[in-house]
Amino acid sequence: MLATDLPDAQLLADPAQLDRAGATWTAREICQQPRLWQQLAQQHRSFATELANWLAPLLAQPQLRIIFTGAGTSAYIGEALAAHIQQQLPLAGQRAEAISTTDIVSHPQLYLGSKQPTLLVSYGRSGNSPESVAAVQLADQLLPDCRHLLISCNAQGQLAQYAQQHPANSLLYLMPDAAHDQSFAMTSSFSCMYLATLLTFAPEQQALNGSIALAQQILDTRLDQIRAQALQPCQRMVFLGAGPLKAIAQEAALKYLELTAGQVLSSFETPLGFRHGPKSLVSSSTQILLLQSSDRYSQQYDLDLLRELQQDNQALAIDVLAQQQLAAGTALADVWLGLPFVLWCQALAFYKALQLNVSPDNPCPGGQVNRVVQGVRLYPFTE
Repeated sequence: MLATDLPDAQLLADPAQLDRAGATWTAREICQQPRLWQQLAQQHRSFATELANWLAPLLAQPQLRIIFTGAGTSAYIGEALAAHIQQQLPLAGQRAEAISTTDIVSHPQLYLGSKQPTLLVSYGRSGNSPESVAAVQLADQLLPDCRHLLISCNAQGQLAQYAQQHPANSLLYLMPDAAHDQSFAMTSSFSCMYLATLLTFAPEQQALNGSIALAQQILDTRLDQIRAQALQPCQRMVFLGAGPLKAIAQEAALKYLELTAGQVLSSFETPLGFRHGPKSLVSSSTQILLLQSSDRYSQQYDLDLLRELQQDNQALAIDVLAQQQLAAGTALADVWLGLPFVLWCQALAFYKALQLNVSPDNPCPGGQVNRVVQGVRLYPFTE
């Protein structure tokens, strides 16, 4: 498919064309997100009492440690939200942190040596990633007091089965069926598990409404702009974001790398961190997307770097994704901006894949990288 043959701006406008491009599932799963977020919020209301009752004795423990964990895209949920949730915890001695399952599995003694009561919040689209299952088992082996909140999109996965087999110390938070993405890359599964975490630990109805409205507006009015960004002939793609948006930039970079099958190298950094070496990669083939914070203090650093990059005049293209450029209204906190911003970045990667004749649904048909990771050999840990 040539660049001039890309589907219409509405991702689902031509089902036959999407099918020929191997793009049907990815397009559908990107576009369904605002509706799925509404569905998840309704589902949460019916689950909220059970969830609150289960969490209450944990949140009453003065030294509670909450670990948000997952692998790859799933790990970035905790990276984006942990600091915000830390601020919402009721007691001063409690802490929230993000540690990937890949780190826990390779070095359990570094991360699971604490004697504090622990809540392990595990994310998994399928719930079958070897590291996800192993991290739960290692936590049970090494932590004297551990509970598990298992946030997954697959009722038949191993994380869900663990919750069924261990009702005394675990609870399953299952996403809507449609969040169990069928495409290669995680899109609606990421955003739904992200939203479920906010609804659990830091709910804000007005912010949720704003995020949904902004995401829908992007789908309704901004896809031509995203498509134009994707048509830039870049060889390197950089996503910049700070605070919670750093992890959104990281997820955007991974999505771009995955959907283009590695044909375009992508990276991420914070605006302040970019000057400390990574800025060396800027050239006439480098495209940059800055995810601008909604916080006025933090914006100063975003805009300083933006001006510097514009004055350097070295990059192929520099674009800014900012709430005020998309819609008027009350500024959303960065954790809530993460939802519409990640949708924008998903659509950008989708259009870039099509430009490069890569199937977004199956960008790696050779099987070197898989929808559910394979080839991981797990070893028993002995203290």
